[in-house]
Amino acid sequence: MIAETVAPGSLVLYKERPARVAVVDDRLQIEVPGGETLRVRRKDIRLLHPGPLRSLADLRPLTGEADAAWELLAGSTTTLEELAELAFGGFTPETAWAAWELIRDGMRFQGSPEHVIVVTPEEVARRLASRAVDEGRRARWGELMSRIRARQISPDDNSALADLTDLALGRSARSKILRELGRTESPEEAHALLLDLGHWTAQINPYPTRLGLPLEAPAMPVFPVPAEPRRDLTHHQAFAIDDDTTGIADDALSLHDGRFWVHVADPGSSVLPGDAADLEARGRGTALYLPEQTVPMFPAQAIAMFGLGCAEVSPALSFSLELTSTGARVAEVCPSLVRVRRLTYAQVEECLGDAPFATLREVTRRYQEYRQDRGAVSLAIPEVDVKVTEGGVVVRPVPQTSSRILVQEAMIMAGEATARWALDRSLPMPFACQELGGIAGETTTLSAMYATRRILRPRQYRTAASRHASLGLDAYVQVTSPLRRYLDLVSHQQIRAVLAGRPPLGTAELVERLGAVEAIGGALRAAEGLSNRHWTLVYLLARPGWRGQGTVVEKRGRTAVILIEELGLETSMVLGDDVSLDSTVPLILMGVSLAGLEAHFRIGA
Repeated sequence: MIAETVAPGSLVLYKERPARVAVVDDRLQIEVPGGETLRVRRKDIRLLHPGPLRSLADLRPLTGEADAAWELLAGSTTTLEELAELAFGGFTPETAWAAWELIRDGMRFQGSPEHVIVVTPEEVARRLASRAVDEGRRARWGELMSRIRARQISPDDNSALADLTDLALGRSARSKILRELGRTESPEEAHALLLDLGHWTAQINPYPTRLGLPLEAPAMPVFPVPAEPRRDLTHHQAFAIDDDTTGIADDALSLHDGRFWVHVADPGSSVLPGDAADLEARGRGTALYLPEQTVPMFPAQAIAMFGLGCAEVSPALSFSLELTSTGARVAEVCPSLVRVRRLTYAQVEECLGDAPFATLREVTRRYQEYRQDRGAVSLAIPEVDVKVTEGGVVVRPVPQTSSRILVQEAMIMAGEATARWALDRSLPMPFACQELGGIAGETTTLSAMYATRRILRPRQYRTAASRHASLGLDAYVQVTSPLRRYLDLVSHQQIRAVLAGRPPLGTAELVERLGAVEAIGGALRAAEGLSNRHWTLVYLLARPGWRGQGTVVEKRGRTAVILIEELGLETSMVLGDDVSLDSTVPLILMGVSLAGLEAHFRIGA
């Protein structure tokens, strides 16, 4: 027993290290390598030899007959003492430690000082093979790390660099490579190293994948347009007005017999609550718009089937609207057939004085005035459209033209009118609402608009109507993009249920759908925002020394927030106290940190 055999000078094992017992009393005082003295409990040590051991420095590697001892004892059991005698010719503190090193190696011997298992030749052969594999793996790992440090990786290293790729794409939270390099194990560090090594190019956008979003269109059978009575509205031309790069048309405008109509794509005729397409769209929330691609919410064949203008005659859900002194109202809503012509904003801008656009413009102008009188917040903060083309990244300003405002007001008008229609029928809907986080002042300058945007709280969705502050409306629901936004589809499903005399979704079912969209909404917004910034920085990488100007939109002491309008990019810089809000600052690009999503500028001449 330890209590009976441990004495000053005994060789013991403490935390897998050799130790020499110096003093024995209620606790043991031991010496460990390095000269440190510790007081430990008796149960914390294991006796290897009773001593006397003069110094731990006497424990040196010994040559002996370890192989012969193993061959003699293979497949049996023994003790530390017997092993020391057979392998090293005696049992001393020095040979006891040498024998324990054989056990600790684990190749031919294993166990405890009192019970040593001598491994069979077959098991030793297996262990030797396994050790050779491990040593080869360690050697390859060392060579890989040498190449990484030298920035000289080869195509053969691609699979090994999955360690970094998985972290950069959010598939893993750890990276052995970064850990060995002493760098922070973060997606940003992994991204930076992949770029530095040349394994990734600037053309790889990691953010949608990092946020767990699908980058493929849904794969499911196409749901056919059902046979049902539809009002024939094909005798008047309807116009789908959008950017020239927009692939999906899901709303159009027209005048029929002096009535203002908004026609909307009608997937709600086929996609019923709870079916496979509905669940898929619910899980996606919206279509995902990235500079390099659009990831649709529905299969491509379904979009072609329901997109307005994709065929000579398109199915639609049509809203006849009227503008009263108390806002927009629905005069009629019905399934329809429409003949749609697709136009760009630029094309419509040239013919705003002609029929029917002059009338459409006048109606929407009066509606815009109505909203402004009710406190609508008008923010003309410059926007840009970032696209990736075969020729590179294109950053184009989005002009606030009269034709664009016409379409925006028509869509808002349809939203308010539908909300009132639903309220008149006590119909639960995904009402959109928004609150101000403070008091909005004048928005005549860019800095004032920037400040106002900051106090606008994020849009929320509720089953009961509530004020939408920035639109100046007491009730609002989105209905004009059911091919692109799931909650617009839900609104259509509710409207169609009422029109068909079916029970609509109840409040609890609607809450479930709002929760699903809210759960993924943050990731969608983040992916689009981060992707736009990524590709804007790629644009700048191709333009070293870029020169331009920005507008000071906010000051925090000596630090100013500068909006570079032509890029839609914000940056912060330390400026003098004499620089005022809304002043312009000449800028010169100093460099870009793509993985850090930062561009660095200095003041130009």
